Amino acid sequence: MAHAQAGSETIIAQGVKVEGDFKSNGDIAIDGELNGSLATVASLHIGESAVIHAEVSAKNAVIAGVIVGNIHVEDGLQLHASSNVTGDIVTSRLSIAEGAVVNGRISMNGKE
Repeated sequence: MAHAQAGSETIIAQGVKVEGDFKSNGDIAIDGELNGSLATVASLHIGESAVIHAEVSAKNAVIAGVIVGNIHVEDGLQLHASSNVTGDIVTSRLSIAEGAVVNGRISMNGKE
C-alpha cells in the first residue's frame, strides 16, 4: 500500500496505471487509471481522462472522469458534466452538473 505524507499532493498522470490499495494523507489528483481502493483524508480530483475501478473515500472530491465503485465523501462532492459514476454515493453536500451520469444510489448524510 502506498502512503503519502500529510500536506503533500500525489499526482497520477494520464497514461499511468496503478493497481492495488492507494491511501494518502494529502491531496490526490488522478488523470490516469486506478484499480483497487482509493482513500485520502484530504481532497481528491479525478480528471476527465481518469478511469477508476475502486472504492473511493475522501474529505472533498471533484470528479470529471469515470468511477466504477462506491464513493464516500465526508464533506462536498462535485460531479462535472463529463463525470460518469457507477456505484453508490454517500456525501454531506453534492453538486451535479448537467450531463453528469450517475448509476447508483445517492445518500446525503447532512452535517449539523
